[in-house]
Amino acid sequence: MKKGLLQFSRFFVGILFIFSGFIKANDPLGFGYKLQEYFEVFHLPFLSGFATGIAIFLCVLEIVLGILLLLGLYSRKVITGLLAIIIFFTFLTFVSAAFKVVTSCGCFGDAIPLTPWQSFGKDIILLILIVYLFIHRDKVLPVIHHKRKQQIALYLAFGASLAFSIVTYSMLPFLDFLPYKVGANLPELMKTPEGAVPDEFQIIYHLENEQTKEKKDMSDKDYLKTEIWKDTNWVIVGDPDKKLLKKGVEPKIKDLVISDASGTNYTKELIENPYYNILIVAYNLGDTNESAMAELNGIALKAAEQFNIRTVLLTSNSAQDANAFSNKLKLATEIFYADAVPLKSMVRANPGIVLLKNGVVINKWHYNTVPSFEKLAATYFSK
Repeated sequence: MKKGLLQFSRFFVGILFIFSGFIKANDPLGFGYKLQEYFEVFHLPFLSGFATGIAIFLCVLEIVLGILLLLGLYSRKVITGLLAIIIFFTFLTFVSAAFKVVTSCGCFGDAIPLTPWQSFGKDIILLILIVYLFIHRDKVLPVIHHKRKQQIALYLAFGASLAFSIVTYSMLPFLDFLPYKVGANLPELMKTPEGAVPDEFQIIYHLENEQTKEKKDMSDKDYLKTEIWKDTNWVIVGDPDKKLLKKGVEPKIKDLVISDASGTNYTKELIENPYYNILIVAYNLGDTNESAMAELNGIALKAAEQFNIRTVLLTSNSAQDANAFSNKLKLATEIFYADAVPLKSMVRANPGIVLLKNGVVINKWHYNTVPSFEKLAATYFSK
């Protein structure tokens, strides 16, 4: 019985850590964005500049520890490390859940979104299993006994996980779990599904009796049910409060609003363009790769001259900063503005390029992997 529980704990924890690390390593930049949220909450803004590096380190650490646990290698150090990690993350998810400071923990990236309380429950289960492993850590035996082969296994696990993280960071995630993935119909994803249940709210009225000066709060349902409104002595004071009782179904894309410098909404015009159009996405022009932006500007010029294809730059910077950046690089693209959150989800690069046609994401690229104009023309524009 004890041996079976030990084996179950070992395999369950090991596989879950590998899976969690792999999912986040598939999108280290996105995991870095999530870490920046935590840094802001815990007043550690100086770490934000290192968020992506820390994200890659944590991804590699999770994968390596999970593999070593499955192989039973360096069990005392590995299990102690796992215990330290799970204690830290259990505390983190509890704070997030209890104080509602981060709405999604990012434990499994965007593949399996978990609420803070769900993540806290997961961490409690892992904590129990890892504590059990820690108590019996001397009974976790290696499947590889030769020391040299053990070292090779460690180096392979570390090298492979690090290489995978760097490749996905330098290109784009191999598995895209975001709503802006290739093939997505953006206008459809911006609509609430037909027949979907909307958010359920409760309205709280603040009442005061003009004669007795008694005050009370009452829900909209009780207000009607008790017919207190018939008593002219009771009046509503101030604005009612609106409390969310049950979250309804939302569109998958709910926060994308594209506007020009004057605030005019161009979302529909740009997203639903029936022809090819190119979106150059650079959520933060201060950190964007300028040489890549210059190359994309060259593609935009040729696309406009030869195929009359519209190219726009989307950024979350101010109009003043965007114009200064455009003048510096002599950009030929129009500039539009959107919140940083949807831009970060649109393409995991700064800058990145999204090719749209009739509202559908035809393809998208990291600035490191953008094809030449000739290849783009042969593959898409000339057809």
